[in-house]
Amino acid sequence: MADRRLQVFYTVARLLSFTKAAEALHMTQPAVTFQVRQLEEHFNTRLFDRTHNRVSLTEAGRTAYGYAERIFEAYTEMDNAIREITGDVTGALTLGASTTIAEYMLPALLGNFKKKYPEVNLRLKVSNSEGIVSMVENNIIDLGVVEGPVSNRNLQVEMCRLDQLVVIVPPSHPLAKKDCLSIEEILPFPFICREEGSGTREVIMDYLVAQDVDRNGLAICLELGSPEAIKGAVEAGMGVSILSRSTIDKELALERLVGIPLEPPLTRQFSFVHQRQKFRLRAMEELLSFARDYCETQSAAEEERCPSS
Repeated sequence: MADRRLQVFYTVARLLSFTKAAEALHMTQPAVTFQVRQLEEHFNTRLFDRTHNRVSLTEAGRTAYGYAERIFEAYTEMDNAIREITGDVTGALTLGASTTIAEYMLPALLGNFKKKYPEVNLRLKVSNSEGIVSMVENNIIDLGVVEGPVSNRNLQVEMCRLDQLVVIVPPSHPLAKKDCLSIEEILPFPFICREEGSGTREVIMDYLVAQDVDRNGLAICLELGSPEAIKGAVEAGMGVSILSRSTIDKELALERLVGIPLEPPLTRQFSFVHQRQKFRLRAMEELLSFARDYCETQSAAEEERCPSS
């Protein structure tokens, strides 16, 4: 319902980038530029200064941005209020998740959500935690679900659940019979690690520091980009690794891997990350509520299954 030119202007003004706005709006950059120029022609004034590859708002642009924010806030409040009365939940949401979460947590969550709200169109982008946070910062995605801490204080971060990480080894490995391990016990063995920027890798490195072990103490022999690749390499006897307990259920059942808890335990947060905006579509609110309930149920089930974890 809201004027498309104003929506495009508002996105460019918020991100101060025509390129990022085009990506966030799923438009080409020339199309974004055209919409902004049409609005500038309507007001007969420039809304942006474009100098030295930098974009900034003019005085007229700052005024327009303030009014646009209030217009879209009022529109969203109206939309949510009416949908609250009708019980209608529709719209399009773009989610982003780090690899572990996208592969092992989101399929069931999004499948159940889609059954309850079939009119909501969901899109999913997968990257490592660093990439997902960047996408939230640049408004490319509406909601991110990431592993580990998020340092950007301009974003809203809400813990979803705690996840335990364990050492994984093949059944024939010398450590396979251990009930628990200290981090020092795995240092002599070749270690298979996630890539730089991965939430799993950062959590492991922080754990090393907390245990007074040098961050370079692990004998890293391979860096791989997904839990599946790491599990395959460990099964093949190429080294040991540390992965989320929730990613190895199939391998444990088939006795292809052994998962050994660390002492002290290594845990991390799975967190929801989104912009601190004043207004959100009702579909976003419903997804957050649904995801919170899902995480609580999963956490309770995991505690019942693994009381010693």
